[in-house]
Amino acid sequence: MLTPMDSDLRSLNLAVVGHQEWVTFLEVDELPKPGRIVHASRDLEEPAGAGAVIAVQLARLTGRSVLFFTALGRDAIGERSEQRLRELGVEPVVAWRDQPSRRGISLMAPGGDRAITVIGERLTPTAEDNLGWERLSDCDGVFVSATDSDGLRHARRARILNATPRLDLNVLQQAAVQLDALIGSGLDPGEHVPDNFLDPSPGVRIATEGETGGVLIPGGRFDAVPLPGPMVESYGCGDSFAAGVTAGLSAGWSIREAVALGARCGAACATRFGPYE
Repeated sequence: MLTPMDSDLRSLNLAVVGHQEWVTFLEVDELPKPGRIVHASRDLEEPAGAGAVIAVQLARLTGRSVLFFTALGRDAIGERSEQRLRELGVEPVVAWRDQPSRRGISLMAPGGDRAITVIGERLTPTAEDNLGWERLSDCDGVFVSATDSDGLRHARRARILNATPRLDLNVLQQAAVQLDALIGSGLDPGEHVPDNFLDPSPGVRIATEGETGGVLIPGGRFDAVPLPGPMVESYGCGDSFAAGVTAGLSAGWSIREAVALGARCGAACATRFGPYE
């Protein structure tokens, strides 16, 4: 059920610039060990990865189509991805590449443990792609998971601009634009950002720490929220959190209010098999 504040989200025009991979989700009896065979009791295939997950979550929060600037291989997986994203409420704006689309396999064991393998190069939309970047000027908020420095500058046309450290710290440095929020995992060394590394500094850095909440810099700690159902798996929880924060900030909410929405989105995702169930 929507709260009165959530109704603020229904008028937002939002977009994502980033990557995706076609992921096969498998629920297995245990994670594989050398020389062992495991059995899958459930399977699912979806376009996923940070960009796709955030775009779908934003579409669900707003009830509106969300632009998704991305790159896909000109192959059967790319075509399936584009079609499925449209079914999920996303408008893909695709830079087609003459190379294979990226794929992934996510294994989930009882208790929520998981392992992920990605196959192929991450395909990234860049400023040189003729994607109609000027459309971002009409956006209340944009989240970026993958592009080049000029692509990030295009995204800065939006009123609110958020990104993940996975974008690449060098890209963030070279673009030299101020992010409203830099959102990443405080538990993943690949998303660590050294203090005073970025100039200009983001308005806020958010480091998530799973079930213990996370840290706002500046602002201090924030709490997670209780799961609305049994824990299933953690795939997409961090990206769903980032989508909630982006929607909240784009609606003019305070950082604490936006983080609370993000925490609700992340908690809901933890109760699903795959990020969209």
